[in-house]
Amino acid sequence: MYLGDHAQHDPGKAALIHAATGATITYRELDERSNRLAHLLRAQGLRRGDHVALLMENNLRFMEVVWAALRAGLYVTAINRYLTPDEVAYVTNDCDAEALVTSFAMREVAAPLTNLIPRCRLRLMADGVIDGWSSYEAATADRPATRIDDESLGETMLYSSGTTGRPKGIKRPLLAPPGFAEWRHRGTMASYGFSPQAVYLSPAPLYHAAPLAYVLGVQFFGGTVVMMDAFDAATSLAHIERYRITHSQWVPTMFVRLLRLSADEKSRHDLSTHRVAIHAAAPCPIEVKRQMIEWWGPILHEYYAGTEGNGTTRIDSKIWLERPGSVGRAAVGILHICDDDGRELPPGEAGTIYFERDEMPFAYYKDADKTRSAQHPQHPNWSTLGDIGYVDTGGYLYLTDRKAFMIISGGVNIYPQIIEDALILHPQVADVAVFGVPNPEMGEEVKAVVELTPGQKPSTALANELIAFTRSRIAAYMVPRSIDFTDAMPRLPTGKLYKRVLKDRYWPPQS
Repeated sequence: MYLGDHAQHDPGKAALIHAATGATITYRELDERSNRLAHLLRAQGLRRGDHVALLMENNLRFMEVVWAALRAGLYVTAINRYLTPDEVAYVTNDCDAEALVTSFAMREVAAPLTNLIPRCRLRLMADGVIDGWSSYEAATADRPATRIDDESLGETMLYSSGTTGRPKGIKRPLLAPPGFAEWRHRGTMASYGFSPQAVYLSPAPLYHAAPLAYVLGVQFFGGTVVMMDAFDAATSLAHIERYRITHSQWVPTMFVRLLRLSADEKSRHDLSTHRVAIHAAAPCPIEVKRQMIEWWGPILHEYYAGTEGNGTTRIDSKIWLERPGSVGRAAVGILHICDDDGRELPPGEAGTIYFERDEMPFAYYKDADKTRSAQHPQHPNWSTLGDIGYVDTGGYLYLTDRKAFMIISGGVNIYPQIIEDALILHPQVADVAVFGVPNPEMGEEVKAVVELTPGQKPSTALANELIAFTRSRIAAYMVPRSIDFTDAMPRLPTGKLYKRVLKDRYWPPQS
């Protein structure tokens, strides 16, 4: 079943709830509104395989735009709402969007776009309108609420976060029409127990790959999504109780903030309906995850995957407690660990993580070189996200770090993740980033940048305390040579850290 079926069988059921206000869109409303927009897009000449862009906060309109594009067989590119107008224009132009939908809340970013996206001929703004844009509500009001005649399943085409360079679109082939029954996330969602009875808390921005995929999945299954404007630890617990949440998804930085709540705040709410807490996006420090399992019980499920969709590993709490630090065994694709020359490595040795598929499952849009760089040198159907890791003798994967962030000091490879996992356990550390900075003798040395918890003040004494704290937990050669402090880490609400922004401050400009 998919959206149109749920609208017919249970029209009054909540498809999407705004967590803070309780405002709700039913399956009937979501179906009819997305149909109206699909008819408008067809009338504007958009056909299967064309592109629509979406720039919006976590707005109740968000999913009707996504569903309109998907049921019209289009690619939909949800754009990071925190980008500048120039960055938004780059993504809109690069993905060849013929339509862009935004909201009045995004008007300051949207206003300059009219002169920056000349090929985008349909520009719609919901909840209000400014010069250069058409009213979304007015443009769709007189369109039919019924399905378009040539309905088929489209696809998301999202852009990489740009943490190590200019973002690139990740394009997957469309399924053969109509495709709804073969939706690619159906098996994964079913394995987590999603059903029409699921009530899913989404605390992250919907433009990001994982939240968008899971919200779509809940609605494919006919469940209810409870959408937060932004993550807040205490508020999240209140929503679990208020809405009787059964499923949720998090990133490790959210866990850290949840664990820092007072004992009273942690015990204040009834979390008994909460059966599945999924997490991914970044490696989770072992002690942080262990504390979360002790608090919430063995309901945590972790996966490793990327927007590229080239492969997936999964692990539940029970197995993780037996293999702490693992992100699981391959659930999609065949896992391979290879050295820099492409030779496969034995268990226990770290190398580049590849997933083998029957064929290459994605391409970087308009960037054949980047696509080739993600492929194994001898096996073009093996692809990598650029991460480093190793497997144990049971085939369970352990992440080491991203290859781009590896520090080479005196010829020794140092992986920042290990150091970050140690520092984040200090009670005065709210967030941390570790990377290499120039050293005339060693090539690079280890630098840590720390965001302190509220009320704490940077000082030389505290920096020395943090270095000593780290030295007691990791090998001496990994210990940061110096620690700097920052008021706020350049981290997106999705949990992604723009480490490049920090690192560039310490390195001379590239000519």
